[in-house]
Amino acid sequence: MIILKNVTLRRGTKTLLDKTSVTINPGEKVGLVGRNGAGKSTLFGLLNGTLHEDGGDYSIPTQWRMGQVAQDMPETAQSATDFVIDGDTPLLAARNEVHDAEASDDGMRMAEAYMALNDAGEHDAEARAQSLILGLGFKVSELHNPVDSFSGGWRMRLQLARALMCPSDILLLDEPTNHLDLDALVWLEAWLKRYPGTLVMISHDREFLDAITQVTLHIDNAKLVRYGGNYSKFEDMRAEQMLLQQATMAKQADKIAHLQSFINRFKAKASKAKQAQSRVKALERMEKIAPVLADAEFTFEFQEPQNLPNPMLSMVDVAIGYPPAEDAPAGSPPTVIVRGINRSVMAGQRIGILGANGQGKSTLVKTIARDLKAISGEVTEGKGLNIGY
Repeated sequence: MIILKNVTLRRGTKTLLDKTSVTINPGEKVGLVGRNGAGKSTLFGLLNGTLHEDGGDYSIPTQWRMGQVAQDMPETAQSATDFVIDGDTPLLAARNEVHDAEASDDGMRMAEAYMALNDAGEHDAEARAQSLILGLGFKVSELHNPVDSFSGGWRMRLQLARALMCPSDILLLDEPTNHLDLDALVWLEAWLKRYPGTLVMISHDREFLDAITQVTLHIDNAKLVRYGGNYSKFEDMRAEQMLLQQATMAKQADKIAHLQSFINRFKAKASKAKQAQSRVKALERMEKIAPVLADAEFTFEFQEPQNLPNPMLSMVDVAIGYPPAEDAPAGSPPTVIVRGINRSVMAGQRIGILGANGQGKSTLVKTIARDLKAISGEVTEGKGLNIGY
């Protein structure tokens, strides 16, 4: 298990964790939450060994293998499949040992090396890697494309696949849903539910946390507070604790006022001086209960629209896409991404736009927002329509 006992962690002059203690048990799936700057990534640094505690004791089983997503953007001409396979460090080490054993002409060493290579999963490494790549939204035709040929978001998906490829006893994930579309997110959720090791995850996606985690660690006022349950359960329990703390503080304030009133009335009276002095000492010994401080006290309201045309928007036989590039030959046709759109938007509706990457979701939004012109068809806006984008 992972044990933090009275651990203090600082970054520069700022104390992010102050004499805090917590235990993470093997196989637990933990959501790490807290406001921005509270120290979530710093705690990850302690867990992965890049940072060391400034005070207290921290221990993690030395035999545990750790997996985490590299945050750098990969620059390599390796194929996507080979790049992900290389994330399996035991397999990579076994391959290197086979190479060295063959060069040594040592028959026994070669036999042992090939046995270790088989045990490391050489026979199905490519299939495992490609299963991860396809699960994260790549096409079959892209499995052998160079990593450099993909955009930044897709390269980060390959970094995620590489981390999942590595056999691990503990997996650290910092915002793993970034760069993922809905299909890839659903696939990752199912994969993490099956993951047998210990998982510690930072995420701002509460539904993702709710679906996967069973324990929540909250960084609050430089302390790590452990809650049994997912994020929604944590919110409920924290709200109850805050109400209880507020009520206890109010009760203590009444007691302090009562003691202070007695002291003020009788401190100068000889017959009551001893009792007044005992109450002064009681006040000094009393551990003051801190007031409840919400992490983000703010309110926000949308302005009421001046009018609500209905329908707000109508699209008839609309095709959307992009005009020819500026350097394209004269007469080049536009690029059509979606055609035959026949839809209306009524006042008060809430509409979700779904589809795989590249299918036209953003193009549709940009067309509605007047950033792009429809290639064909008729877009009719309600009178006085004001679009926020």
